[in-house]
Amino acid sequence: MSMLPWARGVEPPDPATLELRRVLLASEGRRFSDEVIDVAARLSEPRRAQIHVFSIARVWGTSLGLPNPGLLPSKQEWDAQHALVEAAVSELRRRGIEASGHVVGTRSATKRILREASRLQCGAIVMAADPPRHWILQDMMWSQEAYRVRRRAKIPVYLVSAAGTSSGRGDSP
Repeated sequence: MSMLPWARGVEPPDPATLELRRVLLASEGRRFSDEVIDVAARLSEPRRAQIHVFSIARVWGTSLGLPNPGLLPSKQEWDAQHALVEAAVSELRRRGIEASGHVVGTRSATKRILREASRLQCGAIVMAADPPRHWILQDMMWSQEAYRVRRRAKIPVYLVSAAGTSSGRGDSP
C-alpha cells in the first residue's frame, strides 16, 4: 500500500486465486456499467460471495468551515443514486447472486468506500474508472476517485475502464 500521490497502487492478484466471502461493488456516483457488474459477478463465483453495492451521493463542501444544507445532495441526486444502486442489485439478483446495497452522502468518497469495505469485511472492491490522469491532476478530480481507493486500500481493488478492461493492465478477470 502506497500513500504517495504518484504511486499507482498495488495491482490486484489474479481473480482465479481468490476465494471471497464478500465483494464491494462501489461507485463515486457514476452508473454501474454491465462490465463492472460482470467483473464483480465473476469475482463472487468461486464461493458464491455476497456482493454489496455501494454508491456515494456527493456533498459539495462546506461554507466557511461549517456544514451548509445548500451543499448537500438534492432529493433528485439522492433518488438518482438510489435508482443506480437498485438497478445493480436487481441485475445481480437476476443472475442468482446474493446482493444488497445502499447510498451514503460524503465529501470524502475514498474514506467512506474503504470504511464500508472494512465494516462489511469485504475481500475485494470493484469500481469503474476513467483512464488515469497525471498524479498532480488526479488528486483534484472526482472522476479519479477509484485510483485513490486503490492507492489506499489494503485489499485488492479491481478497476474496470469504460472500454471494459480490468485493473488497468488491459486484462479482464
